Amino acid sequence: MTDEPPLRRRAAESRTGEVSPHPSSAVPEPADAGTETDTGAAVPLTAPRDGTPAPVASSTELDEVVARFAAGTGPVALDAERASGYRYSQRAYLVQLRRAGAGTALVDPLPLPDLSALDAAIAEAEWVLHAASQDLACLAELGLRPRRLFDTELAARLAGFERVGLAALTEQLLGFSLEKHHSAADWSSRPLPESWLTYAALDVELLVDLRDALDEELDRQGKSGWAAEEFAALVRNGARPPRVRAEPWRRTSGIHRVRGARAQARVRSLWYARDQIAARRDAAPGRVLPDSAIVAAAELDPKDEKTLLTLPGFGGRSVRRLARTWLAALDDARQLPDDALPASPTVEGPPPPHRWAERDPVAAGRLARCREVVVGTAAAHRLPAENLITPDSIRRLAWQPPEEISDGTVAETLRALGAREWQLGLLLPALTEALRPPAP
Repeated sequence: MTDEPPLRRRAAESRTGEVSPHPSSAVPEPADAGTETDTGAAVPLTAPRDGTPAPVASSTELDEVVARFAAGTGPVALDAERASGYRYSQRAYLVQLRRAGAGTALVDPLPLPDLSALDAAIAEAEWVLHAASQDLACLAELGLRPRRLFDTELAARLAGFERVGLAALTEQLLGFSLEKHHSAADWSSRPLPESWLTYAALDVELLVDLRDALDEELDRQGKSGWAAEEFAALVRNGARPPRVRAEPWRRTSGIHRVRGARAQARVRSLWYARDQIAARRDAAPGRVLPDSAIVAAAELDPKDEKTLLTLPGFGGRSVRRLARTWLAALDDARQLPDDALPASPTVEGPPPPHRWAERDPVAAGRLARCREVVVGTAAAHRLPAENLITPDSIRRLAWQPPEEISDGTVAETLRALGAREWQLGLLLPALTEALRPPAP
């Protein structure tokens, strides 16, 4: 898939000037997939083979990168760095690419928010990403949308590897160790330190080599077709923004301790006040006001600034400056009529599984039998049960099965829930039988 020499040989030559013995790069046999291989110490990879490139930040520099990558060959490795935990948005603050014949490029999307020219240059290539679902939406915002892709994390899951992080896989399959200590950095800061840029470049340094090793393992296990269907589904759906929740404030950490509709109204009011400030500042909501502070204020309902500022989470200078905002939010909740207080949330779909036995014992039995099928089939094919079929699909099928139970109707139901053909091929007959009442 690439015209570059094998990574392990390249790395040895670039660091020592000669080919030195390294741990074997053979992919583990199928029976050992997902286990650590006894290959000796991994080689630390601390610098890109071509050096760390400076970030591309001008249209002239971008034009040069576009030309390079259009002239390159084989798959394109891509990654994006966000600033989760620091910023309100999930936009990309750095985009990394590598391709044989083109080298590595680091693109700064702050001055270059439209990368559609780069997208056109690599449109026909297979894109290689690790955990693609995390990056596809922010890449799409920049005009980067794959037509074909290979997800190394998803491939590793399908192949049965227990540890599927990028560093774990490159160490196990390629014999190189990667440092991941900048993964939670604030990538929105400028200028980016040299050590961060090196880290970012190394994230795409090994991706195509890893792709080739995993592709070989999937082929060996007879799972290449499964992976192809999963990757195609990512191309179709991966760039969609996350579904907006009807009542996002209910996900406040610790809200289970808040008793009563009036107190929950205080959580809601504080949550929305914080969200407006966070969106305006483009700051992570937890940096504006921690969830723990919202819960503490909702429980105590302070009515003056002095009492408010004694609560945990309200001691920081920036939080104190907004004391009037928090008190106003609490007062708004206090003034609400009873009929405007939060009601019990409307549950979409089946109830929580722990309530099935009480609500519908017959459905609970169906769910238990269906889960047994999924777990057993996943174990037989050495892959995680959640990658064989989504747990939500099984719950919905068991709670409200088709009126007529047959392979055809069960398949139709699961397809509507997003199941792929390879999943149906493994599960259909056994799931159909599990939905039928057991023989007396």
